[in-house]
Amino acid sequence: MGAGQARADNLVINGSFEDGLNGWTIGGTDGQGFPPVAILYDSTAGYPTGAFGEPIPHNNAWTPSTDPVGDHAAYFVSDLGENQSLYQTIHIAEAGIYQIGFSAYAPLNGYNNAGDASFVGRIADDELANYNVHESMPQQWVTYSGAQYLDVGPYLVEFVFNTSLVPSADVVIDQVYVIKGNPQQPVPDGGATLVLLGLGLTGLGLARRRRG
Repeated sequence: MGAGQARADNLVINGSFEDGLNGWTIGGTDGQGFPPVAILYDSTAGYPTGAFGEPIPHNNAWTPSTDPVGDHAAYFVSDLGENQSLYQTIHIAEAGIYQIGFSAYAPLNGYNNAGDASFVGRIADDELANYNVHESMPQQWVTYSGAQYLDVGPYLVEFVFNTSLVPSADVVIDQVYVIKGNPQQPVPDGGATLVLLGLGLTGLGLARRRRG
């Protein structure tokens, strides 16, 4: 960011989930009793403050989000979720190009469960991600990003999670953003960073989680 250049605000309320799920609405149905929650990074606690004992590392994928990664992320974990979702409506007051995106992570203990999970991330009518967790790479933060012209008006930010087998895979998300301005380029930091436009990755895993 050059001298005198203003830092654009993130139009997504609580996009890094540092205030729990405030600003977000939970949708869909949950036949198990595990609705989406905001969990702590690096926690070995069980649900609802941790990922069933697996410590989730802070998001280390490059992202243009203006929100810091913080200490929390949102966790989709129900084994019997039908169109379970987190969503909110943002309002564009000035037409123009906007950067949009979020980061996602597949915990290993969920990845290796027999049941798969489908996950969709949509921001302002742009489907940035649509994949099955078993076709992604576990324990890897991935940023799904894009840019588009948005007219003045309301737009939906929505994440949808589906499972149908006990136990099933899980998804963690963080740093959801809608920021006015042209896309930025990632700055290499020596770490493993992926910036994708709705693409899945293939991967493998080792251990299973059991839920009571």
